[in-house]
Amino acid sequence: MSEFTRYSRVLLLMVLGLSAGACYGVGTFGFEFHHRYSDPVKQILAVDELPAKGSPEYYSAMIHRDKIIKGRRLAAENDQTPVTFLEGNATYRLSSLGYLHYANVTVGTPALWFLVALDTGSDLFWLPCDCSSCVQAIESPGGPRIDFNIYSPNTSSTSSTVPCSSDKCEQHRKCSSPSSNCPYQVIYLSNGTSSIGVLVEDVLRLTTDDDKTNKPVEAKITFGCGKIQTGSFLNGAAPNGLFGLGMDNISVPSILAKENVTSNSFSMCFRSDGIGRITFGDKGSSDQGETPINLRQSRPTYNISITQINVGGNTGDLEFDAVFDSGTSFTYLNDPAYTLISETFNNLALDKRHTSKSTDDLPFEYCYELSANQTSLKYPVVNLTMKGGDQLLVNDPIAVLPMQGGAIY
Repeated sequence: MSEFTRYSRVLLLMVLGLSAGACYGVGTFGFEFHHRYSDPVKQILAVDELPAKGSPEYYSAMIHRDKIIKGRRLAAENDQTPVTFLEGNATYRLSSLGYLHYANVTVGTPALWFLVALDTGSDLFWLPCDCSSCVQAIESPGGPRIDFNIYSPNTSSTSSTVPCSSDKCEQHRKCSSPSSNCPYQVIYLSNGTSSIGVLVEDVLRLTTDDDKTNKPVEAKITFGCGKIQTGSFLNGAAPNGLFGLGMDNISVPSILAKENVTSNSFSMCFRSDGIGRITFGDKGSSDQGETPINLRQSRPTYNISITQINVGGNTGDLEFDAVFDSGTSFTYLNDPAYTLISETFNNLALDKRHTSKSTDDLPFEYCYELSANQTSLKYPVVNLTMKGGDQLLVNDPIAVLPMQGGAIY
């Protein structure tokens, strides 16, 4: 997880994918003023009432989540079959649980399911474990109570602890003896947020993910038995575990590759409605865009380079690096990239710039006014050129917020 510096400013770019094509100039966006946030999983989990999508509270909550829950390798491919979680490859963006993307994972013997947050910005997979202060359930007023499973090495016949003498024990200096259980402590950059416990090994239950047959796969992995969680993990974000997808050796993708379960790669795809999928060992498709990862040995992340920005047909040759992170809702850019995009967009915008009031509670700097009967608008299209030449097209980049007497975007 990571947290952006105070110099970062929010730029609303809901980016959905790489493409070899591009679109320039002006786009058209249609909308409804009173559209409510909709997520199929909301009905499944019977979660609390959510803020209206498009309201200042909705976007403020997403910005707040980004600050709270932030904090890694692609190698040669082979002919191994991709795998995914036993309960299926679906992922879900759950607004009531910190606006993170979640998946249902199955661990241990007998198998238990856990609703874990997926985070490409961190490495360790941990589960709430033998803890009394963990979040035990979620419920909504008048709705059913959904009880969470709590992991325990003592109740899984395939579980074993990791000793301090193991080469997997990175925090061995904190051990009292080589035979002690290997401790871990992950302190995240958000206020008072951490997970503390011991490392264990157990079976992660997967299945092959191809067009032929689905065969169960049992993979022995190392993860955290999280005895103490603090901060955001106790009040909404990742209450039932965090699935680190980073590049370190302790991450599940790295373990699956080392154990020859599948290729050292994974893919995550997201739809605009919050439903997505995750696959390990995925080779991708022939029509997808590509860009190299900037590997930095001191702290490897999914860091990529952007070489060109195009706003409304105006191209700016500006190169900068950025990190792909599944744990944020928005794209955050520092200057000069932020100013280049926002000022160019502002100069091309056809609608009147909104003057924010102290009562607006808006998390955005650039907003524009719409009339009460307006149902569409034209806006400058934004494209980013990645290192290597492929385009990252900004899809659905406009947020419409209802206000008294009309709306703003």
